[in-house]
Amino acid sequence: MASTTEQAAATTNEAAQSAAPRRSVTLRLWRGDADGGGLVDYEVPALEGEVVLDVVHRIQATSAPDLAVRWNCKAGKCGSCSAEINGKPRLMCMTRMSTLPQDEPITVSPMRTFPVIRDLVTDVSYNFTVAAAIPAFSPGPREADGTYRMAQVDIDRSQEFRKCIECFLCQNVCHVIRDHEDNKQYYAGPRFLARLAELEMHPLDNLDRRRYISEQMGIGLCNITKCCTEVCPESIHITDNAIIPLKERVVDARYDPVAWLGRKLLGRKPPKSATAVAAVAPLWRDRGAEHAGAGSKEA
Repeated sequence: MASTTEQAAATTNEAAQSAAPRRSVTLRLWRGDADGGGLVDYEVPALEGEVVLDVVHRIQATSAPDLAVRWNCKAGKCGSCSAEINGKPRLMCMTRMSTLPQDEPITVSPMRTFPVIRDLVTDVSYNFTVAAAIPAFSPGPREADGTYRMAQVDIDRSQEFRKCIECFLCQNVCHVIRDHEDNKQYYAGPRFLARLAELEMHPLDNLDRRRYISEQMGIGLCNITKCCTEVCPESIHITDNAIIPLKERVVDARYDPVAWLGRKLLGRKPPKSATAVAAVAPLWRDRGAEHAGAGSKEA
């Protein structure tokens, strides 16, 4: 009986301790630059209702005034404060301290896929280079009354992708470039495959990008693990609603026997070549003809 009473008392005491607010918090921040660095512990008083970015700012204001961190809106809409918190890519401004383990240090490190500039700031210019290579929206001629018309269902199909805040967490977690740096020259990444899906699904867009997506954007390298969907702060279904339908369109352009027969018998135009589409997007870095087809092995 005594042992049972002691166990119950111990359980009650543990529950009370876990329910009690912690008095301090330890953030284990990565400090360094492109030449190297390591994790440094900072202990500060715990305050109720904080997010990780709040604690980082307090450390910056007190213990480490030289700490480099990128942020802007602190409202989950600018995508600037992306980092890896306890190993998971997240926005620091949207990660509440109360949701993290309270009995151990919380590790905050820069996004691993991109080169470190300093501390928690990474060089994400790769993404802007890819963005410059996306062939722009190309609508057809207007109606006779000078307007465009499209069905609401067609608008809704691609509306989801416009919620993207370009935090690049999906790019960071994608193992195709996270674990294989060389693939960056062949692969656009989930954020830009979603952008291409938005354009391809747009009812007014007339540019056929399917071979370009296969040969220059490397969609065949994606093996749909859905890790990009899991980390998206806007809950965009990148894999299911963007990448998989885009893969289907690319495969149709290359291998659909009905489409092939239609081109042979009815004289329908074949899908535009990657070179022809690239002319609309001349900023695709230094990708030349030698890269054509590199990303289409699985497409």
